[in-house]
Amino acid sequence: MNPRASRKLVLFGFLAVAMVLTSRLYAQHMTLEGQTGGFLTPTAYVVESEKGHVLSYPAIGFHFVNTAKVIGNVETVSITEGFANRAEIGYTRSIHQLGDSTVPAEGAFSNLWNYDGMNVFHGKVVLIKDAQFAKWVPGVAVGGVVRTGDKFVSGALNQELFGVLKTYSNGDVYAALTKTWAKKPVPFLVNFGLKFTNASIYGLGGQSTRFGGRLFGGIGIPLPGPWKTVIVPSAGFTQQPKNAVNLGAIMPFTGAHIPTTLDYAVRVTQREHPHFSFDIGVGQVAGTIGTAVIPTGLPSPYPPYLFIPVNLQARHVVGMGVAWRY
Repeated sequence: MNPRASRKLVLFGFLAVAMVLTSRLYAQHMTLEGQTGGFLTPTAYVVESEKGHVLSYPAIGFHFVNTAKVIGNVETVSITEGFANRAEIGYTRSIHQLGDSTVPAEGAFSNLWNYDGMNVFHGKVVLIKDAQFAKWVPGVAVGGVVRTGDKFVSGALNQELFGVLKTYSNGDVYAALTKTWAKKPVPFLVNFGLKFTNASIYGLGGQSTRFGGRLFGGIGIPLPGPWKTVIVPSAGFTQQPKNAVNLGAIMPFTGAHIPTTLDYAVRVTQREHPHFSFDIGVGQVAGTIGTAVIPTGLPSPYPPYLFIPVNLQARHVVGMGVAWRY
């Protein structure tokens, strides 16, 4: 396990779904981008409104990804408001620090993330509540995410290639199906969804080369814990766009290859009427994603180009998150 490996990938890769015992347990927890769900992946639940109230109490969340080596550490601070147990909207500020690798090649690639962060706005509507028509019917929700101020990777490379730092806006449109089964013999939660996105690795990997469909999903098993808590081990996956704008210019032969993120995590929360949750997990995200071709500018007999593997040092990354609903 490398707790300092690539933070950007931890983001997505952490906890496609860290699930809980009932839908009420999900209502107070937010993803890395501020939506209700797991560490990274949204579910078909929203921030809970009390009976007889349209507006919920606001839910706040904080996430930290310790992957300082190449990408740099990332923290996110989120606030989300629910409406009548049918919808939610929210805002997240993603905060970033530069990577600290002392390896020259890795330090050079860290410059692709040498920016403060970006803004994330999100909204979600529940079309069908979990078990609304029958016990076996899953919840169905649709939502969207808009990210602004994204200079990572694609914007940074635009400056290197064309002399202009470009700021991108990108987003997702998704549908999620979520089923909680809180009955014997084995209670579980299953989540599965499809999103269309033009963001590579939730914007941390830059602008995707096209707006395309990606799958996500996961499963969690709630176990009773001490002091009226529930402990939920989970595993999940999130497909990522394979390439980003401008990356092909420095990887002309291999291109970039960002694999599907796998994640393994644990959530701790209250069994009933929860107001807090805590997540910690490990993500398998990306190691070497291709080979960069760098001109040396040196005369013969020196080689005109260097071929450098691009290793994001994110095969094993660690992150944590906490959320609180008033």
